[in-house]
Amino acid sequence: MSGIAGEQQGQRRHARRNHELLVVAAREVFAERGVEAALEEIARRAGVGIGTLYRHFATREALVEAIFEDRITELIAIARAAAAEPDGWQALVRFLEQMLELQASDRVLKDVLMRYPPGHGRLASARQEMRQLFEQILERAREQGRLRDDFTISDLALLFWSFTPLIDATAEVAPNAWRRHLQWLLDGLRTEAATPQVEPALGEEELHAAMQALREQRLGRRHAPAHKEART
Repeated sequence: MSGIAGEQQGQRRHARRNHELLVVAAREVFAERGVEAALEEIARRAGVGIGTLYRHFATREALVEAIFEDRITELIAIARAAAAEPDGWQALVRFLEQMLELQASDRVLKDVLMRYPPGHGRLASARQEMRQLFEQILERAREQGRLRDDFTISDLALLFWSFTPLIDATAEVAPNAWRRHLQWLLDGLRTEAATPQVEPALGEEELHAAMQALREQRLGRRHAPAHKEART
């Protein structure tokens, strides 16, 4: 019996080791090529077969969630601190600055926040808490008359998306350029600077549809060079 128990313990250690190797490899590959990178490349870099990858992570989303789990505590801490700040405007400014600092320093996190909406995957409850905290931050700033009344949670999502191409384009030449862009946006969010909006904010279904379209669009662009190369 002791031999069988020892063998089982060894198998569990081996499985844990493979799990860790896959997460490390996924973070590296996703950082280099984005979260739509080939899973076969992740398995190869981890030194395992693609079957082993699927035994640990049945879907790409499950693998993304495993990586995201490493940062969720930090994200929630930032949001909680901002939600507890009595000055609504300063809370919003600090929250945006800290969230964008994380996005600028972590490509994988940036891709996950942009393309994987709250309410999906193993970390659904944590994602839902984040959304509730985000809404509290916006509500306090609006109630105190510092944030324009028509700025919604979907507008916040679009704001974050707008920084993605900027961060990508300036990462090597001016890594802090996003801070200047943020200041322009903050000036436009103040109540005293508000002008009437013609277009309504995106609804929940519209926001999710837009996220899906963005994901498919970026996936198509990433695969396009390979198709072109194959034709030549």
